[in-house]
Amino acid sequence: MFDVKNCLNECEEKMEMAAMYLEDELAHVRAGKANVHILDGIRVNSYGSMVPLNNVSAITTPDVRTIAIKPWDKSMFKLIEKAIIDSEVGIMPESNGEIIRLTIPVLTEERRKQLTKQCSKEAESAKISVRNVRRDGIDKLKKAVKDGLSEDLEKDAEGDLQKLHDKYIKRIDEILAKKEKEIMTV
Repeated sequence: MFDVKNCLNECEEKMEMAAMYLEDELAHVRAGKANVHILDGIRVNSYGSMVPLNNVSAITTPDVRTIAIKPWDKSMFKLIEKAIIDSEVGIMPESNGEIIRLTIPVLTEERRKQLTKQCSKEAESAKISVRNVRRDGIDKLKKAVKDGLSEDLEKDAEGDLQKLHDKYIKRIDEILAKKEKEIMTV
């Protein structure tokens, strides 16, 4: 027998994953403020293996426009600087022998608009994922009707699926609005 509750739980889990993915992607967008997440993708060669930057150093934000990287091993300075320069972060590191500093430049109005467009594309992609999950859930329910599920249960489940869809679309819009506000705040 088809388990409607299980089907709805699977759909909700997939919608949640789409929203979480969007939050993660937007965390990597540089919004003119120091954010340690912009360094998440950087890997450093440490004793022959590529490891995340935060595994070989302490990363902090001493003020709104600066990221400070303090390597645990002094021999890592050059490797960390090279990894940052080679990455897509686009900021030149400054070193004083103790700490590597990244100064986040103030964004121009044009760059802010580009970033909001980029964020909007990411949000639309997440919405498409949520819609696809809803469509797949509805397809499963229609198939279950052919296998013996009552039409009333199917219609109720479709309504619940639509409510889940609306909830996650609203959440995605809220995540986007928050990020756009962060980007546009000078």
